[in-house]
Amino acid sequence: MKKWLCGVCGYIHDGEQAPEACPKCGAPMEKFSEIPAEKSALIDRSRKTNQIYMEISALLEQVRELSEIGRDDDLDPPCVALFKKAIVYSVELQQGIKAELASHMGKGKWG
Repeated sequence: MKKWLCGVCGYIHDGEQAPEACPKCGAPMEKFSEIPAEKSALIDRSRKTNQIYMEISALLEQVRELSEIGRDDDLDPPCVALFKKAIVYSVELQQGIKAELASHMGKGKWG
């Protein structure tokens, strides 16, 4: 499917033609340019990767929440230590995902 870039705000539209007006900023159709097929394919791949990152981040949030429950239960020192590690690792991975998504957005790979 073709992709169109709003020259005013950077919105990317999927469709056979540009929209009558940009859904984000209201710019007219004339402000859109067609994105070349190669870059369009990269946007599709980036969308897939970004979705995977979002799903992993949601799972890591669950890991952190469950680990906090386990830590607070305070069964014994080895359990508490493992739960504490899980909290640290899940937060670090979430922060890495946020940084990577910010990088994608900065490169126009959010799409």
